[in-house]
Amino acid sequence: MSDVAELIVPAPAEVTVPALEAVDVTKRYGPVHALDGANLTIARGEWVALVGRSGSGKSTLLNLFAGLDVPTEGVVRHDGRDLRELRNLDQYRRTVIGLVFQLHNLLPHLDAARNVEIAMLGTHRSRADSRARSRELLDEVHLADKAGRRPPELSGGERQRLALARALANEPAILLADEPTGSLDPEGVAETLALIESLRRQHGTTVVMVTHDADAAAAADRVVTVSQGRVLPVKDPPT
Repeated sequence: MSDVAELIVPAPAEVTVPALEAVDVTKRYGPVHALDGANLTIARGEWVALVGRSGSGKSTLLNLFAGLDVPTEGVVRHDGRDLRELRNLDQYRRTVIGLVFQLHNLLPHLDAARNVEIAMLGTHRSRADSRARSRELLDEVHLADKAGRRPPELSGGERQRLALARALANEPAILLADEPTGSLDPEGVAETLALIESLRRQHGTTVVMVTHDADAAAAADRVVTVSQGRVLPVKDPPT
């Protein structure tokens, strides 16, 4: 069975398997506990906002879900499977995960269309298919008329929309976004959040977003607080 096939085999219809799950996860960097027994379950199609102070462990948890790092202790699962069991984490990130960062990580010397196309290198798509997919996504994020412009020629909001298009190039089941609105003005924040919601409803994408922005967090289905490396329980409202 190929790496791609092993990642996309669906669970039986009668079983509800979370899209992502962290179980008793600890991550140490020397003496520093970035995570300390964190537990979090995220349902398929859910939009979860991770909030908390800087250094609380939010981005570390996101990196573990992306397979960019491994836990010191505990288990991180996608669709019920321990990520450590996957033979090819690069393939997991290419076919299952879409990543969006605050600073975009776009290639400044390539135009918008090529920035999206390059995310499809190493997949089954031909160059013509990749080009068509790029144009389709740029249209979805309202950048069709900017396809030939390079990132330095785009506004902050336009660069963030381009980063979203690139993250969605391979039709990922999960979008992981680290401070996607952190560098945007209020108009750009509202535009980016509306776009994420529209794309989520259209494609059924699971979204996990790290944010310090209360307005951004309010757009999610659920807000999860991370503090001192732990996921805090939800407090019931006072009666």
